[in-house]
Amino acid sequence: MTTGGTPTAGAAARLLGPALLAGLLTAGCGSPGAADARSGPSAPPPSSPSAGPSTTSPGELCTRVVAHWAREVLDSTSYGDYQSMGLSNGQYDILRTVVDAARTARKHQGPSAADELIDRETAERCAARYRPGSPTEGPWQ
Repeated sequence: MTTGGTPTAGAAARLLGPALLAGLLTAGCGSPGAADARSGPSAPPPSSPSAGPSTTSPGELCTRVVAHWAREVLDSTSYGDYQSMGLSNGQYDILRTVVDAARTARKHQGPSAADELIDRETAERCAARYRPGSPTEGPWQ
């Protein structure tokens, strides 16, 4: 490692390498808002806090998903079992009930009545299913 008390080139590289790497990694790590002499002053911090992510309740999520698939099934543009649709068995029960009612409404009252029925019935049934916070049945029932 040394020759006559002085480190060899390989030993010096092994000692200086980590130090140089640490220096390079921290070179751009100034305090937030510190100005860089080459780029001018930094942008001011935002004056208001940003809005956090919003969450969707299980009832709202059920309503969106079941209403989507109800329209697809009613228009005969989709076919699949509840798992391929991403529904629980209980959500699929809601879907079948809503689609049956929407077919009748479309036949007797037209497509806009069927569309309104899908929105209304899906919202009511999903709200009832998730009112206590989660279904009382198992996850796939």
